[in-house]
Amino acid sequence: MTSWNLLLPTSTVTSSKSNHRYPASSLFDPHLSTTSHTRRNLHFTSLPLRKSTDSGFEISKPSKPISQICHSNNHFNQVCGYPFGFSLKPTSKVVRAASGAPQESSPDGEIDEVAKPNKTLQLAVVFGLWYFQNIVFNIYNKKALNIFPFPWLLASFQLFVGSVWMFFLWSFKLQPCPKITKPFIIALLGPALFHTIGHISACVSFSKVAVSFTHVIKSSEPVFSVVFSSFLGDTYPLKVWLSIIPIVMGCSLAAITEVSFNFQGLWGALISNVGFVLRNIYSKKSLQSFKEVNGLNLYGVISILSLLYLFPVAVFVEGSQWVAGYHKAIETIGTPSTFYLWVITSGVFYHLYNQSSYQALDEISPLTFSVGNTMKRVVVIVSTILVFRNPVRPLNALGSAIAVFGTFLYSQATSKKISKKNEGEK
Repeated sequence: MTSWNLLLPTSTVTSSKSNHRYPASSLFDPHLSTTSHTRRNLHFTSLPLRKSTDSGFEISKPSKPISQICHSNNHFNQVCGYPFGFSLKPTSKVVRAASGAPQESSPDGEIDEVAKPNKTLQLAVVFGLWYFQNIVFNIYNKKALNIFPFPWLLASFQLFVGSVWMFFLWSFKLQPCPKITKPFIIALLGPALFHTIGHISACVSFSKVAVSFTHVIKSSEPVFSVVFSSFLGDTYPLKVWLSIIPIVMGCSLAAITEVSFNFQGLWGALISNVGFVLRNIYSKKSLQSFKEVNGLNLYGVISILSLLYLFPVAVFVEGSQWVAGYHKAIETIGTPSTFYLWVITSGVFYHLYNQSSYQALDEISPLTFSVGNTMKRVVVIVSTILVFRNPVRPLNALGSAIAVFGTFLYSQATSKKISKKNEGEK
């Protein structure tokens, strides 16, 4: 929803734009979202202007013409909010009208952005935090699992930390509390269930094999996405189908040459792919009526529901072993505070990196996000190999590279398909 406040009698225009125009789709799958950073030129011929309904504006009788103005939805304070896991309320921007300093226009009539270096800096901060938080989560999650191999409890704790953090934001009004209704909760039950399956399966895989191997297998998620979506009636161009061939070949080569190969680890990563793909598909269908809920709140409620799904099962699966496992972990590491630090860090950064990735969708296009997500996987794989010093065979490295490259090709192909679809809708 866009709101404009025009101030009389000066020639300045104050503007603000709420984020997450299409949270129900873009929250879970960047390929389902529309490009949110497109610049628009709006021409106004009267003052004052006020928002009345979602479908239009109420305009009073003409008084003074205003020339062309430009609005951008990039708020640097949102980027600054990333380390704490929430977006601050956007600060109003003041854009000078044509009566002020002269502005240079682009060939198609749009006013060029004055602060292009600031945009580059914002993107650098977004990607830097996103990558950093993901790397920290993977490292400390694996450290904790190495001495306390109970992924069900650790996965539950990570969801618990995210839930507590969201309650904190809502309680202190750092984030507007979403309106919780029965239809909203019912619509979220399916996506939350599949999110739970994807999360716990990934944690089980992390506990059984090297982090790098899990991420290589998880790069095959596009294969499941194309296959399942095709069964549901979606059609894909030939380029998309060709792009999944190197993904399958690369993952297969990496699996048969993996030093730490374990069937539980392999199946955990594959089931995780299935869970997250079904979450993407199901959320697109069930959450279309709740586009007013922003991505941060939507992910927060998903985390709470996932915790309610997961923890009772975790008690049933592992509960009888937790006490003995805890004492063994403390004995192994020597200092309890170090173990607590690893577990808490994994929980905090699990929530933060997920939030950052969803918030990044408001700052960049789906294509840029897809490329960034592919490169993020490469960075995580390389970082964990260096930290844990996992032995990597040449063929294993080759298979991993082929799989990641196939994921990149898939991102390119699907993003072009979505871009054409969005242009058609506009």
